[in-house]
Amino acid sequence: MSIKIAGFRSALNYNDKLNTITGEFIREVEKAAGEPLTETELSDYDCDLKLIFIQSGGSEGLFLQHMDELQEPYYLLTNGSNNSLAASLEIMTYLNINGKKGEILHGDIPYIADRIKKLALAGRIRRELKKTRFGVLGKPSDWLIASVPEYGKAKDTLGITFEDVPLDEVKKLFEETAVVDVSKLPAPFDNDEKIKAMRVYEAFRRIAKERGLNGFTVRCFDLLGPLRTTGCAGLSLLNDSGITAACEGDIAALISMHIARLLTGEANFQANPSRISTEDNTVVFAHCTLPLAMTERYTFDTHFESGTGLAVKGYLKEEDVTVFRISADLKRYFASNGRIVKNLEEPDLCRTQILVKLERNVGELLKHPCGNHHIIFYGHHEDNIRALMENLLG
Repeated sequence: MSIKIAGFRSALNYNDKLNTITGEFIREVEKAAGEPLTETELSDYDCDLKLIFIQSGGSEGLFLQHMDELQEPYYLLTNGSNNSLAASLEIMTYLNINGKKGEILHGDIPYIADRIKKLALAGRIRRELKKTRFGVLGKPSDWLIASVPEYGKAKDTLGITFEDVPLDEVKKLFEETAVVDVSKLPAPFDNDEKIKAMRVYEAFRRIAKERGLNGFTVRCFDLLGPLRTTGCAGLSLLNDSGITAACEGDIAALISMHIARLLTGEANFQANPSRISTEDNTVVFAHCTLPLAMTERYTFDTHFESGTGLAVKGYLKEEDVTVFRISADLKRYFASNGRIVKNLEEPDLCRTQILVKLERNVGELLKHPCGNHHIIFYGHHEDNIRALMENLLG
């Protein structure tokens, strides 16, 4: 991560040990954070995180004089010596009164280092989102009445741009694709179904490549009739390859999936909450598009709702996970650490099924849901998600 620092100190400060004190403080922070703090100009914001080091009291006026060189949010770093905390409190109060965002990074070195790492990670992801282009293949499914963000709002809030792609383009490329390699689907299954699934995959892959998309979501149920197959395997393989691919045209899920990918560098699982137990604080999640890289083992089956095509019946590792979903209005989100308790094999649910015990109260999902599909990914990342959402959503 790229972390840069510039600062202020009062010309009235006569402490000849100031340079030694501040130098030792910076070195301790760098060591604890495991990242260098690169000194730069006030106006240089080409980085994941910019810190403003308030080194002494009397810096308030200097801060005001140079505010046109600084950018919001304002992250004020201070070690507390030479009245630097007092100056930082005065500056932050001024910023708050004037409706501007910021934070004072002060306290024990481990706390400061942890905040710097979280804020820098959030800054890196924000920079990546500003370069993100998504495709919407067809329209969102009719039942997703609360999962469609306004494109303009998504651009303003997250920096993401969207491109509508006619579903006929998928059908055209499917018909044009005659030769495919089914070795990407090694588990036993009907070979004709594998071929059709790989033709859909190739259509998806070509659209993403030729249009320069970082990801897309597709109105997949409308492919069932004309193509006589599903997009489940194609979406699974694309998520394995680094292209964020969501089903049912769920744009809010696509955004959530991509944020999770940027956070972890790994694929994740878009799934329906199918059953909730408030007594056990558990949720059953199920869907047919699990990335193969997330499985301990897997088989293939037909698509659950239609009984056609090829879908993934995967078995995940019984490990720690994070469950995440951002709302379509880009104002709220749900995030909770949890653990996969077991894999299920129930006849009335989508093919991949897991029982997850959450740390957050599952009642939140019942009282204030952010939508249907939720994103599951390995590891406990709730703290980083919350720091990131604070940065992105305010």
